[in-house]
Amino acid sequence: MAYRIIFAGTPVFSVAPLQALLDEGHEIIAVYTQPDRPAGRGRKLTASPVKQLALQHGLPVFQPESLKTAEAQAELAKHNADIMVVVAYGLILPQAILDTPKLGCLNIHASLLPRWRGAAPIQRAIEAGDKETGITIMQMDAGLDTGAMLLKTHCPILPHDTAETLHDKLATQGAQAIIDALKQLKQLVAEKQDNNQACYAAKLTKAEAKIDWNTSAEVIQRRIHAFNPWPMAFCEFEGQSLRILNAQALEGPAHNNAGEIILLEKAGLDIACGQGLLRITQVQPAGKKPMSAYDFALSRNLIGQVLQ
Repeated sequence: MAYRIIFAGTPVFSVAPLQALLDEGHEIIAVYTQPDRPAGRGRKLTASPVKQLALQHGLPVFQPESLKTAEAQAELAKHNADIMVVVAYGLILPQAILDTPKLGCLNIHASLLPRWRGAAPIQRAIEAGDKETGITIMQMDAGLDTGAMLLKTHCPILPHDTAETLHDKLATQGAQAIIDALKQLKQLVAEKQDNNQACYAAKLTKAEAKIDWNTSAEVIQRRIHAFNPWPMAFCEFEGQSLRILNAQALEGPAHNNAGEIILLEKAGLDIACGQGLLRITQVQPAGKKPMSAYDFALSRNLIGQVLQ
């Protein structure tokens, strides 16, 4: 069955689901996305990835600053939608909006709810050391990712996964999950979330990406992977910021000087941590492109130096 759908989304994560809905033959009667924002070095106003795809398909695009005004709510109601599909839209949907589509609003959430609610579920799952994550299709309510769960898919978090690689896997899963949910919509049984199992996936900040070498190598590795591609874990070296893009936690003896570079191999730089060793494999010095840690070290005498 094809539905009349309002689609609401903004970043790259939302693009695959929108394309999947179009490919499946659903009628996308309106696309809601964030207003154009300055981007790039020139700070030029740039359309969101979802808007760019919508315009390619000739879909009507709406970019209100808020959905809390009577005008915005009346405009959305005019679309006479069966359902609204929301994925990483970035605006709060007030109750009046949630009540407007005949079948309500479905959200594609990148977590096995109620595990991670909030802005950064992919990154926080990696940072916490979760072994798996997934997609939850949720019937939206007025709370923050608190609605009843309709469908889940599972995705393992591999040791080498970064937020970027996991993002791409989950975007693909999310696209398939919303198609499956719409096909089965009348048969799906809503499952209430257990609030006692919920964690809040707080928005990332640049400040938390500063590496503390006194923590364990495993914790540092998880943070490096969680903060790639943004805000990128970093430390200080010779008075400049050094981004750490990829690393591997190793077993190692206790070491008194956390942050000290103790070994250089082709595989990378081994750094003493509060517990264990961290083998840095990829770095990005200030003002330069990403490079292997080995290449970074070649012209420098690093053994015994300390990263701050």
